[in-house]
Amino acid sequence: MSSKTINDLEIYREAMSLAEEIWALVVSWDGFAKSSLGLQLVRSTDSIAANLSEGYGRFHYKENQKFCFYARGSLQETQTWVEKAARRGLIPDEMARQLYVKLETLKKRLNAYISSIGQAAST
Repeated sequence: MSSKTINDLEIYREAMSLAEEIWALVVSWDGFAKSSLGLQLVRSTDSIAANLSEGYGRFHYKENQKFCFYARGSLQETQTWVEKAARRGLIPDEMARQLYVKLETLKKRLNAYISSIGQAAST
C-alpha cells in the first residue's frame, strides 16, 4: 500500500505555489479591483490545486480525471483573469507574461498528468 499524499504530486505543489503568488499580488490591490477582478483571479487559481486535491482523493481513476479536467478549466479561466488584470493596468505587462508562461507550463504538465491517469486506468 502506497503512503503517498497529494503533497508528493509535483503538479499540485506547483499549483499551490502559483496560487500563493497570485494571492500576494492581489492582496495589494485597491478595494474595488480586489473585490471584483481580484476575487475571481484568486478563486480560479485556488481552484486548480483544490480540484487536483479532490480528484487525488477519489477512489476511481475516472473520477480523478474528471476533477483534473475541472482543474484545467480553472487554469484556463485564470489565464483570462490574468489577461484582464494586465489590460486594466493591475498587473504590469511583463509580470502578466511571466504568469501566462507559468500557466501554460502548468497546463502542459496537467495534460500529461491527465494522460497518465488514463493510461493507469487502462492497465
